[in-house]
Amino acid sequence: MVDIEADGPIPGDYSMLSIGAVVVEPGLARSFYAELRPISAEFVPAALEVCGFTRAQTEGFDDPAEVMARFAGWLADLAPSPGQGRHFFVSDNNGFDWGFVNWYFHHFTGSNPFGHSSTNLGSLYKGLVRDTFQSFKHLRRTTHTHNALDDARGNAEALLTLARDHGLKIRL
Repeated sequence: MVDIEADGPIPGDYSMLSIGAVVVEPGLARSFYAELRPISAEFVPAALEVCGFTRAQTEGFDDPAEVMARFAGWLADLAPSPGQGRHFFVSDNNGFDWGFVNWYFHHFTGSNPFGHSSTNLGSLYKGLVRDTFQSFKHLRRTTHTHNALDDARGNAEALLTLARDHGLKIRL
């Protein structure tokens, strides 16, 4: 489960400021979190307000190339067992989160360990309950704070609930 916070709506013109990831398994003990220095001078003040950072704070964050290399290494250490496929990128807003992560991986490391696809947690839930107007967000236990790790953890909790209570098959 992955979540990001950014200072604008699109990668490249704007910057990913933080990334959080949690392995979806009982206990949710394995996680990754990093804060990334902006890659452009552009930012939307309201976006900074949402994630609780000032521009001055973000300018002191880690080098994006180093962060993406660390994230790729963390994922490599979690390599699935032979015959079990690849990692799946799941997030609450995969169009936004995956777009930034994909752009940053390709730009800074040359490839995306998640491949070319992602899964939307909200869409999974809507399908399981057979109602496109329902939201999974009540299944989170961790408060949604716009800290990327908190939000990834809450979404991972919701996904585990879908597996337990709704029969969604996930590899644990």
